[in-house]
Amino acid sequence: MNAPSDELLYSIGICVGAAALLAVVGWRLRQPLILAYLVTGVVIGPVGLKWVTSQASIGTVAEIGLILLLFIIGLEIDVKRLASAGPVVLLTGALQVPICFALGLGFFYAIGVRNVPGNYALLYLAACMSLSSTLVVVKLLYDKHELDTLPGRITLGVLIIQDMWAVLMLAVQPNLLNPNLLPLAFSLWRGALLVVGGLALSKYVLPHLFRAVAKAPELVLVSALAWCFFLAGAASLIGLSREMGALIAGVSLSTFPYNLDVMAKAVSIRDFFVTLFFVALGLQIPIPSLQVVVIALAASAFVIVSRLSVVPILYWFGLGHRASLLPAINLAQVSEFSIVIASLGLMQRPAQIDSSVVTIVIMTFAITSVVSTYMIQSSHYVQRALSNLLKLLRVRDLDSAASAVEKVESRHESVVFLGFFRDASSILHEFERDGDPAEAKDFLRKILVIDFNPTVMRELRHRSISCIYGDIAHADTLRHAGIENAELVVSSITDEILRGTNNLRLLRNIRADCPRAKVMLSSEHIAQALFFYEAGADFVYIPRLHSASQIAGILKKGLVEGFDAVREAEIKHLTLRREVLA
Repeated sequence: MNAPSDELLYSIGICVGAAALLAVVGWRLRQPLILAYLVTGVVIGPVGLKWVTSQASIGTVAEIGLILLLFIIGLEIDVKRLASAGPVVLLTGALQVPICFALGLGFFYAIGVRNVPGNYALLYLAACMSLSSTLVVVKLLYDKHELDTLPGRITLGVLIIQDMWAVLMLAVQPNLLNPNLLPLAFSLWRGALLVVGGLALSKYVLPHLFRAVAKAPELVLVSALAWCFFLAGAASLIGLSREMGALIAGVSLSTFPYNLDVMAKAVSIRDFFVTLFFVALGLQIPIPSLQVVVIALAASAFVIVSRLSVVPILYWFGLGHRASLLPAINLAQVSEFSIVIASLGLMQRPAQIDSSVVTIVIMTFAITSVVSTYMIQSSHYVQRALSNLLKLLRVRDLDSAASAVEKVESRHESVVFLGFFRDASSILHEFERDGDPAEAKDFLRKILVIDFNPTVMRELRHRSISCIYGDIAHADTLRHAGIENAELVVSSITDEILRGTNNLRLLRNIRADCPRAKVMLSSEHIAQALFFYEAGADFVYIPRLHSASQIAGILKKGLVEGFDAVREAEIKHLTLRREVLA
């Protein structure tokens, strides 16, 4: 075994071992793993312990990781789903990056950053600060069960469109130093040629190949990786970055029925190589100067504030304060894609930026990732504070616009739904189809929904069902809704989904404002359901045990006969259940 091989194995061993240790620490602190990998490179590199002094020893392996990373990102971009996302997501995504880029140019110019020959710092910083982190956002929203909410879907759609903007940036990057428009246009043309060629082959050639190898699952992965490196090589051949070719390869396979299988199997391979890529990037980070630290701090503040640019767009679509502000809060960090773009700029020959720009991008990614973690975890509190500020500036929310029509001293509806999610939708559907149409219509007139999802409100009004825009986490919402004469109040959302409140707190608020009402709460856990019964709930809905039609029948019957009998039977039934995971 020769010396270069020894050095390579030694460097990989040190990098992976140290990255694993620091990743555990980062995971415990609920921080992105990428941040841990970057810190690993700093700790073991020339700035720190000097265990690995030559980034070149793992450079090739790290670039493979980058290619695989962009291939997986491409696989996750569903072009068909993006096309059907609707005007709200498409327009917001299309405008967010250009607006933030333009604001970035003005901001960084104001603090003294300039473009000079060989260092296009102003352009790179403005571009890198316009992208947000899919990795950070999706993980945090998934943990909060908010990916499928309206703000969550808008956020995810904007992130996907940001990836498309990143493709454009990668296409322009090789000819950025040439001030003439013709080479730049030619670069875009080559990028378009690669996209069209890749999509054409994926439509007319690859289906036959994948059908031929589908019966051997391991060949599906090998074929997908071969396609990835083929397009990466083709991109390099026509003067584009290999990483862009890998991204387009992933996008071209994203609509294939095999893409989930490929992603599941390629992720493990990718994770190993990507770890080395970000550790290798950390090895290149020098001790930052005071100026770099100040610019990184200023850039972090800019990123958080600049994401508010999506608020006017969403508000213009009539989404209200909450659905307009939450996506802005979710997007308030720098993307891992930004690090990729900056590092590719440094690797260009000749280099388009110096190492200080990459350091600024990495430091901003680190700062905004940490801050964003806490902002997203407390997003509803942050949103309420910003909403109050907007109201002080006389920017009306949806509840203000509807109050003149809907706010009365005492409402006539006797059945009130607090919040409206999937379970409530299914229960309402059962009410709509129960009995003859005249009876069903008469019962629906008795229903009032209090929720803050403008899409839900539009559909409910279309069905002639009364609704009030409001946040049920606020006790004042119930107090001012005029529901003190309600006969039945329903919370069909479990504590895992509720934000800013819980079922027990709702029960106390209901008892204070609607003393005569019967109350249905929801829970995923038998022990918690029994606790709710002890606290005074008349019925507890457990989604895994009760169907929507069953609940609709219980609620209708309870309004007429009371809940005493069904309550007693349910408590007895739950007490006798001895589940492993109750």
